[in-house]
Amino acid sequence: MEEINGIPSSSLSGGNDSGLMSIENLIHIIRGQQTMLDSDLARLYGVETKRLNEQVKRNIERFPADFMFQLTKEEADDLRSQIATSSSRSQNVILNVDSENLKSQKEISNSRSQFATLKQGHNIKYLPYAFTENGVAMLSSVLRSKTAIEVNIRIMRAFTAMRSFLISNAHIFQRLETVEHNYLLVNRHLSEHDRKFEEILSRLDDKEAEPIEGFFYEGQIFDAYTLISDLVRKADTRIILIDNYVDDRVLKTLDKRKDGVSATVFTNPRNSQINLDIRRHNAQYPEINLRHCANVHDRYLIIYDTVYFIGGSIKDLGKKIVAFSQMHQSPDDILSKIR
Repeated sequence: MEEINGIPSSSLSGGNDSGLMSIENLIHIIRGQQTMLDSDLARLYGVETKRLNEQVKRNIERFPADFMFQLTKEEADDLRSQIATSSSRSQNVILNVDSENLKSQKEISNSRSQFATLKQGHNIKYLPYAFTENGVAMLSSVLRSKTAIEVNIRIMRAFTAMRSFLISNAHIFQRLETVEHNYLLVNRHLSEHDRKFEEILSRLDDKEAEPIEGFFYEGQIFDAYTLISDLVRKADTRIILIDNYVDDRVLKTLDKRKDGVSATVFTNPRNSQINLDIRRHNAQYPEINLRHCANVHDRYLIIYDTVYFIGGSIKDLGKKIVAFSQMHQSPDDILSKIR
């Protein structure tokens, strides 16, 4: 039996499977470099992985970091995942090939599955070493045997073939990368649309959800009254109404608030009737504070810290087409400008 520096080695056609391996499929891109794993190289040379690494360590000065490096756990897990995926694809292809190609596909699948088997689960005995093209070439000076020479010639040819293939098909890989990038962007946008759609459906199902925006059309007096009443009932701390045309009907609506919720009305001081209505109201019902303002044209309803813009006076909602919407404005910004 032939030996490699004292290590027994089977011939390529012997009991091991090195002669059946497709070397190109044992070359992996790791850290941007074409590399081969110590376990795959050991099988090609017909020795144990442990023995191969021991021989390398005896000559470690010949293997600097750009010749050989040890994979991190993350790199090993990622590579195992890639090999498992590639093996699965190979098995799918097998169903559509003739008997001669069937053997080739099985060889690829078997060689790829060995690393996955070695790393199943979390019982990783060691993190594999990866050899770059220069590192593999250096192995020929460490493992001096006829087998090593023959294997290294095959490996060097495989590295050259892989490099030529990558260069010749660089434009295809670039297009695939662009397609993948666009695919991820589309998926991200679809996910965002799905989220928004789910939010809309959720609001439609949630009868208690506060409205965000909408219209009151002519004749929808009751719908408008119901919406405002529901908002008033939801208030937990305060209600502030900014409306230049408030009357006793509006005061009755504000009386639907919970106990302990404060109510304040900002309105035009020229409306003398509201002053009288407020005094009569407060004599019988929980107090509504009256504040005068002369520089506000639109109508706003503030429920705690949520601001609603209302296109018409609350007392007239439903008599004409009026829009309303929830604003992303701090109520303090509006209140600080009122005079």
